[in-house]
Amino acid sequence: MTELSGLQIFKYLPASKKAEHTNCKECGCPTCMAFALKLAKHQVEIEKCAYICGELKEIYAQSSKQPQKTVEINGVKIGGENVLYRHEKTFINKTAIAVVVDMAKPDWKEKLDRIKNFEIKRVNEFLKVDLIFSKNGKTDGTIALEDLKNFDLIEFDGNNFDTAQKLIETRTKAVKEKDETCSAPVYVYFKHAEDLNLLCAKAAYYICKYANMLIFEDFDENMTAALMTLRQNIFTDPQKPLQVDAGIYEFNNPDENSLVFMTTNFALTYFAVAGELENLDVPSYLIVTPSDGMSVLTAWSAEKFTAKVVANTLKKFDFRNRIKTRRIIIPGLLAHMKEELEEELEDFEIIVGTIHAYETKDFVTALLQNR
Repeated sequence: MTELSGLQIFKYLPASKKAEHTNCKECGCPTCMAFALKLAKHQVEIEKCAYICGELKEIYAQSSKQPQKTVEINGVKIGGENVLYRHEKTFINKTAIAVVVDMAKPDWKEKLDRIKNFEIKRVNEFLKVDLIFSKNGKTDGTIALEDLKNFDLIEFDGNNFDTAQKLIETRTKAVKEKDETCSAPVYVYFKHAEDLNLLCAKAAYYICKYANMLIFEDFDENMTAALMTLRQNIFTDPQKPLQVDAGIYEFNNPDENSLVFMTTNFALTYFAVAGELENLDVPSYLIVTPSDGMSVLTAWSAEKFTAKVVANTLKKFDFRNRIKTRRIIIPGLLAHMKEELEEELEDFEIIVGTIHAYETKDFVTALLQNR
């Protein structure tokens, strides 16, 4: 059962039936509708209304149950989810990625060091293995695998063909039915696998559908990086776009005569462009405008990327005085803004760049040849 809406609650209140005590204000709200809306948002206690029927109390108690419990393991929170799909609200705690170190194996120290030293940076976030479990012994920085039984968790075998369906059924029952037998966080345990590609494919699916933690006996840096990249995308709050700070970014030690590019501060756009500029053997600047984390066309349509915004960005960072270059390369999707930008930035020539970041190298090569 999903949470009740204000209108659903209102149907049980005196005002909806034009009964005695309609809009009595005894609950502290001006009307029964106001009370219903606040109760739906859990901003008031149901006991504040002395005239609520027993049926509503029972339905409200059931709908208010947390669909999935939150469990904390060594500071890592898993579970606590209350939707099936991210766009309904957001996901709460990202799928934890854990690795098992078998201390009975001769290479366990080398494996432990690899796990602890593994780290990637993506979209302003440093990503590491969340938890390390040990079996056949215990060492610093690990949790004994047998201690997992002390936590309220549901385990599925990553190698069983029906695990995917079980994960979906468990989350659906927890969210839609508030079934307490399915309310514990779920983890999937992967025994040693010969085919890491297949292992990665399974794990990727389980991140999407709906594992709260993945535990691997194998550890492969490339597979782990791929899964963390997917996880970061899945667990991004859709109401809070990933963004970087507005400013002037430098690549390959630019000087006053270097190329100048421009984009918005949407993180994925920035890192796509930045990655291409880093790999060029050409010094360059990248002007990043404050666009509320919106992509290029979205920012333009929302009037977050305008000629005035660009001019104010250059002024704020005193960019005119840092360079002699008077050419700015804008994203190809904003070709229609060329004249508008040139009117606002009278001392700059606006060059329409590429639509796709991967085309940057060929574009720059051709541009430099035609200088």
